[in-house]
Amino acid sequence: MTQIFVPTLGESVTEATVAQWLKKEGDSVKADEPILELETDKVTLEVNAPDSGVIAKITVKEGENVGVGALLGEIQVGGKTTAPAANDVSKNKETTEEPLSVVSSEPKTPSQTLSMALSPAVRKLVNDNDLDPSNIVGTGKDGRLTKGDVLAVLDQGEDLESSPPKAPIPSSNGSSGSSLGQSDGGVREERVKMTRLRQTVATRLKDAQNTAAILTTFNEVDMSAVIDLRKQYKEIFEKKYGIKLGFMSFFIKATVNALKEFPIVNAEIDETDIVYKNYYNISVAVSTPQGLVVPVIRDCDKKSMAEIESDIVALGTKAREGKISVDDMKGGTFTITNGGVFGSLLSTPILNTPQAAILGMHKIQKRPMVMADGSIEARPMMYLALSYDHRIVDGRESVSFVMRVKEALEDPQRLLLDI
Repeated sequence: MTQIFVPTLGESVTEATVAQWLKKEGDSVKADEPILELETDKVTLEVNAPDSGVIAKITVKEGENVGVGALLGEIQVGGKTTAPAANDVSKNKETTEEPLSVVSSEPKTPSQTLSMALSPAVRKLVNDNDLDPSNIVGTGKDGRLTKGDVLAVLDQGEDLESSPPKAPIPSSNGSSGSSLGQSDGGVREERVKMTRLRQTVATRLKDAQNTAAILTTFNEVDMSAVIDLRKQYKEIFEKKYGIKLGFMSFFIKATVNALKEFPIVNAEIDETDIVYKNYYNISVAVSTPQGLVVPVIRDCDKKSMAEIESDIVALGTKAREGKISVDDMKGGTFTITNGGVFGSLLSTPILNTPQAAILGMHKIQKRPMVMADGSIEARPMMYLALSYDHRIVDGRESVSFVMRVKEALEDPQRLLLDI
C-alpha cells in the first residue's frame, strides 16, 4: 500500500485546500498521473500518483484543509479496479447518459444539479468561454466535469453548440433541460466559498489601499508606429523566432527604459527605508479561471523582444492551466496590467505591493486627433494609467515616467537606441 501525502507547497506556504479529486476510490492510476488538485493562497497545483495501482482510500474530502505532509489517501499497488456491486448495476444503467447529475432521493432542477457538479474553477472556465456543460463529457468523480475536460474541449476547438447534447436531465416539474438557469424553478442564489487564491488577492488589494497613498496619472499614446512596425516585421519575426510579435514586448521595453531614468518608480518601501532595485523584473497580470495571478518576467533589460515574447507565452500558458508556481510570481519590481484585452477603455489599477507603481494598458480605439498641421485624422489611440505610491513617488516622476513610455511607443526607434 502506497500512501499519498501533501507535498511541499513552497516558501512560507504551510496549508492548502483539496480543490478536487481527479480520481475516485476504485479508479486505476499510473505513476506520476495527476490524481487531485490542491489550492493554496498563491497557486493551484496538481498532486501526482506516487505509484501505479488503484485508489484504495481517500482520507481527505474536497473542500477540506490540509497541512504539508498530511495523508491524502492510499494506493493499492498492482490492484484492480473494483467492479460495481450487483445492486448498483441498474442505477449505473440509469445514470450512464447523465454523468453530470447527482443521485439523490429528491429530484433537482438542471441548474441545481449542474451547480453541485461543477467546482468553482470549472464553473468559471465554462462561463468565461460561454460553454454548455451538458455537452461536455465529465471524467471526474460521479461523472463530474474537471478542469482538464473543459481545457481539452477548448484545445480541440470543438463547436459545442453544434455537437450532439447529452440526454437532458429531468427537472422537478417533469420537463427537461440541458443548460443552467433555463428552468423556471432554478436556484436564484448560490453560495460558493471563495478560493484561497481569491481570498489572498482580495486581502492584498485591500491592504494596498489601506497602506499606500495611491494616486493615478493618465496619458494617451498614438499606437500607429507600433502597429505599422508589427505589420511590417511580424512574419519575419515569427519565421525567425517561432513566436508572434505582440504589443507587450514593446510596452516592457519602453517601461524598462523609463524605469532606468526614474529609478524611484522601480523602488519599494521597507519600513523607514527606500529600497532601489537595479534590476528590472516585470510582473504581468494574467486573468485565469482560478483568479488573478502575476507571473514575473525577469531581467527584462537583458532580454531581446523575442525572449520577452517567449516568456510571456510560456508563463501565460502555465497560469491558465493552473501550473504556475510560487517561484514564477516572486521578485517582481514593477507591474503591467492589460485591461484592454477585455475591452476596458480606462481604469485605475491597484498597486501590486510592495511595488511602488503599476502601469495599466487599455483598449486601442480609433479617435479623431488634431495633428501638428491642424488637420484631423482618425488614429489608433490607447490610454495609459500609472497608479503609484505617492509616499515615495512624486508627481514629477510619475508624469515624466508615463511621458517616456509614451514617447518610446510613438517612436519605437528609441527602443533600439535606448534613449
